[in-house]
Amino acid sequence: MEEPWDFEFLSRIVDGFVSFLSEFVDDWLANDMRVSIFKILLSWLVVSLIAIHFAWRVYGNTVNDMYYRQGTGGQNGGTPDSAPLRSGWGSAAGDNLKTHRE
Repeated sequence: MEEPWDFEFLSRIVDGFVSFLSEFVDDWLANDMRVSIFKILLSWLVVSLIAIHFAWRVYGNTVNDMYYRQGTGGQNGGTPDSAPLRSGWGSAAGDNLKTHRE
């Protein structure tokens, strides 16, 4: 049978976490350049994530509809099995059109 969790192990983890938090708070309250740069980068990250969240809420359906196109075709509304005939400068008279199956 396995040994139960040792309270000494859990207390070491909790003590380490508390000491890390207290050291982090002490550094956070200090006004040196390293902390200022960290605060700027952290605020930039938070603002960017919030902007991405709101942009996805506004334009998410549009992006989703662009990815999952409606119409004939394969899975997810992909391109049809046969390619449309090209006209004009895109094809010459003697070109052999190759498909993805060849």
